[in-house]
Amino acid sequence: MKITSIFTALALALASVLSACSSNPKVPAATVSELAPGGTLRAAINLGNPILATRDPATGQARGVSVDLSRELAQRLGVKLELITFTSAGQVVEAVKEAKVDIAFVAIDPVRGADIGYSAAYVVIEGAYMVRNNSPIQRNEEVDRPGIRIAVGLGSAYDLFLKREIKAATLVRAPTSPAVTDLFMAQNLDVAAGVKQQLQMDAQRTPGLRLLDGRFMVINQAIGTPKARTASIAYLREFVEDMKASGFVGAALKRHGIEGAAVAELAPKK
Repeated sequence: MKITSIFTALALALASVLSACSSNPKVPAATVSELAPGGTLRAAINLGNPILATRDPATGQARGVSVDLSRELAQRLGVKLELITFTSAGQVVEAVKEAKVDIAFVAIDPVRGADIGYSAAYVVIEGAYMVRNNSPIQRNEEVDRPGIRIAVGLGSAYDLFLKREIKAATLVRAPTSPAVTDLFMAQNLDVAAGVKQQLQMDAQRTPGLRLLDGRFMVINQAIGTPKARTASIAYLREFVEDMKASGFVGAALKRHGIEGAAVAELAPKK
C-alpha cells in the first residue's frame, strides 16, 4: 500500500508539472535575450499615472498593475527584474527610444508607434476634463473654443491626442500629468485634461472644482518595447492576452483598489 501511495503521489506530481509546462511553455532563448539583454528585464514604471503605478507610502517602493505585470513577465522569462521609475509618460517614451528600458507601460498612440511596438491593450482608461465650479463650460464639446486654455501633461497620451484634435483652444503643458491641476490653478487656466481618476483625486483635495460628464477620449494601455525587437513584440502580445484571459489583470486592478479602469477586451483570434 505504501509503495502504491508513493507511485500515486509521484504520478500526481508529474501530472502537475506537465500541466504547468503546457500552460506556460518555455520561452525561446532568442526571445528572452532580446527582451532582457544581459539577463535583466528593465521595466519602465510611470508613477505619473495612478491607474498603472504609485509609490507605496510605507516602503517607498513602486506598486500597481504595471509592477505586477513586470514581475510576472520576468518570472516567465526566468530573468531578474529592474524597475526604473519615471514621473511622466513622455519620459518613459524617451527611455524606450534610447533603449534605456526593455518594456514600458504606455498608451497606444500613432506618434509613439514610429519607435515603439505594442502588445494589444490590457487596460482601458478614460481621459476627462475638469473645470472650476463657476465655469460656464458644461459639456466636453464646449472646450474647444477660442480663448480656452487647457492644462495637459507634456508628452502624455492626452497631450498627443489633443494636439491632433483641438482646433481653437490652446494647450498649456505641465511638466508631468500629476502637475496638471497645480498648473491649472496657478495660471488660472480654463480646463484641466488628464486621467479621470487623477482629476477626481485632485478635485477632492482642491475645493471648487468639478469634472465634466463623460470622457473626451479612451486610452488603450499596452506594453511597449523598441520597435526593432520583433520577437519581443510577438511574445508580449501573447503574454498580454494570457494575462487578460486568466484574470490576472482584473485581479491586479481589484487588489490595488483601482477604479475608473477596465480590463481590455481580448484581441480577436486570427
